[in-house]
Amino acid sequence: MVEIREEEPRDKEFVRRVNLAAFDDVSEAAIVEKLRASCNSYLAFVAVEDENVIGHILFTPVTIDGCSVVGMGLAPMAVSPGHQRKGIGSQLTRHGLEHVRQSGCPFVIVLGHPEYYPRFGFERASKYKLRSQWEGVPDEAFMVAVFDKEALPEVGGIARYRDEFNQAM
Repeated sequence: MVEIREEEPRDKEFVRRVNLAAFDDVSEAAIVEKLRASCNSYLAFVAVEDENVIGHILFTPVTIDGCSVVGMGLAPMAVSPGHQRKGIGSQLTRHGLEHVRQSGCPFVIVLGHPEYYPRFGFERASKYKLRSQWEGVPDEAFMVAVFDKEALPEVGGIARYRDEFNQAM
């Protein structure tokens, strides 16, 4: 049985291994480590099976230019290759989004697979006139889950992840 819980300091090396195994390069693992060192307002959850960390999801603050509202960005989310396609990523995503929503966060953005994230309530960010800070991001891949529509600026704007993400893009 898979347990989803908040990441603990003892999980750091296991989370690194999951990210290294799940992605083609070291960028995601490096970003997670840099964010842990520089951001004290991140949220991270792990999927644990038989006391082994097999999945990880991270949420960090994002801003919209010209707006004082702070939301969260979902990235990265990783599941060990031997445990993929078993619903663990979905469990992590649902758990994380519910936690973020209950904390009063107005929105979460994600740059991800347009076939995957809509099942969790993500919509094209362009529907809310939100754009990615990075050039060339396909409209269908830049999405937002809105928990408080009143908090979003009517004119939209450029959504910005923390600077640590720039090196991966």
